[in-house]
Amino acid sequence: MRVLIVEPGKAPRQSEIRRKLSSMQKVVGGTIQVLYPFGEPVALVCNDEGKLMGLPANRALRDSEGKLYDIVCGTFFLCGAPPDSEDFISLTEEQMERYQQRFLHPELFLNLGGEILCLPL
Repeated sequence: MRVLIVEPGKAPRQSEIRRKLSSMQKVVGGTIQVLYPFGEPVALVCNDEGKLMGLPANRALRDSEGKLYDIVCGTFFLCGAPPDSEDFISLTEEQMERYQQRFLHPELFLNLGGEILCLPL
């Protein structure tokens, strides 16, 4: 399936991966966690223990008002996730382009005494 891989400190890249659990785990470097933060059938697949393992902060997740609510640590990928299905599918061309732009710039995270500041690099 065609996915968008987002690594810390790098621009996103398109890739083909197999629809096997082992292939997905290889991309994220461990057990997978699946998030659905976008309001459309797109899954963000990341390392379930990324924060606990101390993987590098990668990209911010923001609410509809643009406020940061979470940080994904470690490499993650985006793929299609049809409603009412447990299978993943390729991103469409439109989704691929939209999310490449959304995650184009790596981000730097600074802890300012309990407040997190997120800056594009």
